[in-house]
Amino acid sequence: MARIAVIGAGMGAMAAAARLAVAGHGVVVYERGATHGGALGHRTRDGFAFDTGPVLLTLPAVYRDLFVKTGRKSLEDRLGLTQVEPAVRHLFGDGTRVDLPNASRAGVGRALDAALGAGSGERWAAFVNRAREAWDRSRRPLLEEPLWPNWQVLAEREPYPAVPRRRLLRRELTATTLAEIAALELGGEPRLRALLEQYALAAGLDPRTAPASAAVLPYMEQTFGLWSVEGGMRALADALYERCRERRVRFRFGTPVRRIVIRGGRAVGVAVDAGAEGTAAAQAEAGGGPAATVVGEGGHVVEEADYVVAGVAPDVLDSLLDGVPAREETGVPAQRTALSRVTLLLALRGARPPEAACRTVVHTPDREGELAALFGAEPGLPERPTVTVHRLPDPSLVPDPDHEAVTVTATVPATTGGTATGGEATGGAADDDAVSAPSSGPLASPGPFASFADRMTAAARREIPDLDGRLLWREVRTPREVEAATGTAGVPAPALAAGGGRWLHPANSTAAAGLFTVGGWSHPGGGLAHAGMSGALVAGLIVEGPDFRGSQ
Repeated sequence: MARIAVIGAGMGAMAAAARLAVAGHGVVVYERGATHGGALGHRTRDGFAFDTGPVLLTLPAVYRDLFVKTGRKSLEDRLGLTQVEPAVRHLFGDGTRVDLPNASRAGVGRALDAALGAGSGERWAAFVNRAREAWDRSRRPLLEEPLWPNWQVLAEREPYPAVPRRRLLRRELTATTLAEIAALELGGEPRLRALLEQYALAAGLDPRTAPASAAVLPYMEQTFGLWSVEGGMRALADALYERCRERRVRFRFGTPVRRIVIRGGRAVGVAVDAGAEGTAAAQAEAGGGPAATVVGEGGHVVEEADYVVAGVAPDVLDSLLDGVPAREETGVPAQRTALSRVTLLLALRGARPPEAACRTVVHTPDREGELAALFGAEPGLPERPTVTVHRLPDPSLVPDPDHEAVTVTATVPATTGGTATGGEATGGAADDDAVSAPSSGPLASPGPFASFADRMTAAARREIPDLDGRLLWREVRTPREVEAATGTAGVPAPALAAGGGRWLHPANSTAAAGLFTVGGWSHPGGGLAHAGMSGALVAGLIVEGPDFRGSQ
């Protein structure tokens, strides 16, 4: 039995911990905060409950597989999963709206024809068929297998089979980015373009530079569907935490790792503060005790381990290694920048209307202005942002049927104008971890995000016309809260092929023997499904060794 130290209690780290524990290893998770789940935060107040990270689940098969292989009870035995219908409502800048059904490509085509005009559905369906080819070509190496040593092949080969546009006496044009797919293959129709580019924007990607292989993002959603979790996405984190405990994984909350100990080129343990045992309640609940032999060193104690699994961002990993290189020079370099998000939590009086969609994308009427603000030389907050409005029909999220809990999210830079973004929450007393400030009304928003929160609220009114009259209070959560929950303000994007490797993430193995990385900043990148797969890959590399070739 190997002794394994896991740094962080995010979803990827817990997925790895559960799989390693069921393989017979002794696993201890060191978490600097007071709870588990990483980005899957939860906020409760006045009987309302909100997800502060992802709200809906894609590719639930990843977590079904995890629960099947780590215990007796299946994922559905632990929590309720429901396919949302429609999958999404789009409200375009010109006022056109369309509801797209869940996991029905034929239904999507019919809906687009009805809303955008004859031929729209056919063009979109032809695009999704080509996206399926990109998925088939990239699924194994970009999701189910450890990153190839010859990763340059993934960096140089574009899996998306773009359709050449022939021109008289001129060189033919072929789409290499999502924006070019919209222009060359979707007829330049502005609403189809907005529909496609929203997938890039939601992942923190500039559609003008995101490779054509990003076509797999809409393909995954429209093929495998979107699912809500009863009680909110936090219930998924809770279920995974309980599965880890069932497999005798020990959690050390309130115990930040100060250093990863490297000796002779190999990770041999982690250094924590002397006397750091986490909170007494958490330790008693989780089983407590040190990970292994404890040796004094440099004002800290070193808890020895045979393997270390780090679920942290690249800059945090570098600081823990104290000058020891994390990556081989020939490997994929770490991504150190990413966009973030602002989330509004809206408590409304009045029942949720039955015609409300679970998810509505309210598109900006100013595409160029939004992209310039987000991806310009000095990133800033868009004047007219695209927002996503979530309105789930889950009675556990509200105090009674005569109220509604709504979240509104927008993609923003992790920093603006070279300055780290600040956080705010408004509307009165808070009962969890949000920062609160006094206000004179439900919309009062002191701080640097005040006007942006108002602009997001204005966009949400396009989907909820009676918002002002129903609003009890609003809280605003910014990249500062993202950083508090995950250790970094940025939200990593999923790995994508082509583009010279710019959108790949580093391998799960590192330059130090016995040290592995897990989670959104490592292969296969950001997103809940990808985090779960990273846990499977790390567990496979430790259990089966470097010859591990991925899930079968």
